[in-house]
Amino acid sequence: MGSLESIGKILLVTGALIAAGGLAFILFSRLGLGKLPGDIVVRRENFVFYFPIVTTLLISIVLTVVLNIIGRLLRMK
Repeated sequence: MGSLESIGKILLVTGALIAAGGLAFILFSRLGLGKLPGDIVVRRENFVFYFPIVTTLLISIVLTVVLNIIGRLLRMK
C-alpha cells in the first residue's frame, strides 16, 4: 500500500506543477510576454516559425535573480 500512496503524491505534485505552468503561460501572455521587440517571427503561406528569444532572456534573468535571492535567504538560516 505504501507504493500506491507515494505514486498518488507524485501524481498530485505533477498535476499541481502542470496547472501552475498553465497559469503562468496565461499570465505571461496577458502581460505581453512573447510579443516583445526582438522576438523572431517568420510567416509564410502555410508556415509560422516563432522564437521568443528576448522573452526567454528576460524570463531567465528574472528567474536567476529570484532564485539567487531565495538561495541566499535559505543559507542565512
